[in-house]
Amino acid sequence: MSNLNVGIIGTGIFATDTHLPTINKLSNVTPTACFNRTKAKAEVFATKANIPAESVYDSLDSIFEAKDIDFIDALLPVQYNLDAVKLAIKNNKPMVMEKPIAANMDQAREIVKLSRESSLPIGVLENWSFRSAIKILKNEILPQIGDVVSFTYSSTGPFNDDNKYINTSWRVNPEHIGGYLSDGGVHQLALLTDVLGEVSTVSALTKQLRKESGDVDVLFSTMKLDDGAIGTFTYGSAFGATEKSLKFTIFGTNGSAIYDFSPSLSKPTITYQTGASGQTSSGPKVIEVDEIDTFVAEFENFAAAVVSGNKDDVVVKPEHAFHHLAIVAAALESADKDGANVKVEKI
Repeated sequence: MSNLNVGIIGTGIFATDTHLPTINKLSNVTPTACFNRTKAKAEVFATKANIPAESVYDSLDSIFEAKDIDFIDALLPVQYNLDAVKLAIKNNKPMVMEKPIAANMDQAREIVKLSRESSLPIGVLENWSFRSAIKILKNEILPQIGDVVSFTYSSTGPFNDDNKYINTSWRVNPEHIGGYLSDGGVHQLALLTDVLGEVSTVSALTKQLRKESGDVDVLFSTMKLDDGAIGTFTYGSAFGATEKSLKFTIFGTNGSAIYDFSPSLSKPTITYQTGASGQTSSGPKVIEVDEIDTFVAEFENFAAAVVSGNKDDVVVKPEHAFHHLAIVAAALESADKDGANVKVEKI
């Protein structure tokens, strides 16, 4: 595969601690340029990334215009994702951006519109879509447990005083809808919908437990999927002392499955059993899931799309990320209406 030069815009904590180490694991991608609104931060990052001083850019326009950069990795406060997409298309520069897709639904709609009108590969970094468990559930387990009729998805945990992102200004004073509910919740919703399909309606209630969250940080909801399956979705990591728990249970007409990926486990597991009743149960069977590095997988996927020049090769396209944010938007609208049922916007 051809070697690709990547320009990184936004050189904060996540760029340094996650994106740079991930990119350095790829044999065909090299960080060669960067930009940050505070140039001094970009210069520090450039030293760590072995980017020459002359490739630390002074403006977004200039880094997008650079001819020797093959694609852009954007880690901007999400309210600026739309501006970056416009620059990417203007300069015919493939771009991958951090989630959520946008700060609000108006911006998200425009990003999808621009992406659809362009042949350029544009992706959203929702790395949970690359979890190994998704293929196992879809391809191996669901065919055995019959038609899916319902589900419960629960991701809960304690507030973390040591969270290094807690004082990030764009999170403390979020311009993106739902604050942490959209920032982290889109990962959960990517996993849910990748396995079971899109959400049709939501009835939800929310709370804000921590002022540090900047917005509501706990969501309890019921959902109906496009195929008629019903279920519950619970998300919150702002509680008091409790064990962090991540469980996804699927109920079918001929059995059930539980994907437990709580951090206390040495490996995530899928426990399933088949049978139309308790009396005909096969008994529980357990699969230990060997998860891959999903950060590497998403960058490998986007790099392959850049090389092929085919935007359809991108796994998490703007349309997919739009749906995840639309679910959050519907949940927030429902909570404002005291739990009324709200349709999820489709595009």
